[in-house]
Amino acid sequence: MLTSEQLIDEYFVENRNRVLEVAAFLDRLDRADESGQSVLDFRLRAFGEALSTLSAPALADPAGSRLNRIQELLSDPTTEPIPALDRKSARGAYDLWSAEARQ
Repeated sequence: MLTSEQLIDEYFVENRNRVLEVAAFLDRLDRADESGQSVLDFRLRAFGEALSTLSAPALADPAGSRLNRIQELLSDPTTEPIPALDRKSARGAYDLWSAEARQ
């Protein structure tokens, strides 16, 4: 098992780049969305909650709970099969805020 210093030495630059990619995505989205409608998109709501989870103090969450919470935010919790596919590709998050999800 690596120490925290070893983990930082090994993975900091890689994850720094990921944070920069997220910032660039959000900046591009801000420039493209003049009407402000994107904030209503369930995927961005889930993304925002995931970012909040990441920024929570480390001592507030037991080890691995950030990962678990984000996985829950982005995964479809339903177990019933759908009658037919409604899209050709995955959406990347589950719409927790829809009327159907609250039933």
